[in-house]
Amino acid sequence: MQTTGRLFDDIAKLTGGAMGALGGVKQEAEAAIRQRLERILSDMDLVPRDEFDAMADVARAAREEQEALTKKVAALEARLAKLESAPKAAPSKTGTAKAAAKTAKAKTAPTKD
Repeated sequence: MQTTGRLFDDIAKLTGGAMGALGGVKQEAEAAIRQRLERILSDMDLVPRDEFDAMADVARAAREEQEALTKKVAALEARLAKLESAPKAAPSKTGTAKAAAKTAKAKTAPTKD
C-alpha cells in the first residue's frame, strides 16, 4: 500500500512540474505574440487615440461653423432676393420738380436764329 501511495505522490509531483512547465511555455508564447503584434501595429503607422479624438473635435467644430455660415448665407440670399424683387420706389418729388423746371426752362429760352 505504501508503494501505491508513493506512486501517487510521484505522479502528483510529475503532474505539478508539468503544469509549471506548461505555465512557463504559456507565458513565453503570450510574450512572443504580444511582441509580434506590437511590431505589426507599429509598422501600420496607426494614429494614437488621443490624437484621433483631438482631430475629431476639430472636425466637429469646423462642421458646426460651416453649418452656421450656410444659414447666414441663406438668410443673406433671401434678403437680397427680397430687395431685388421689391417694386422700384417712385422718384422723389424734388427729383420730379427739378426735371420739370429744366423742361420749362428749355421751352422758354430764346433761340438763336
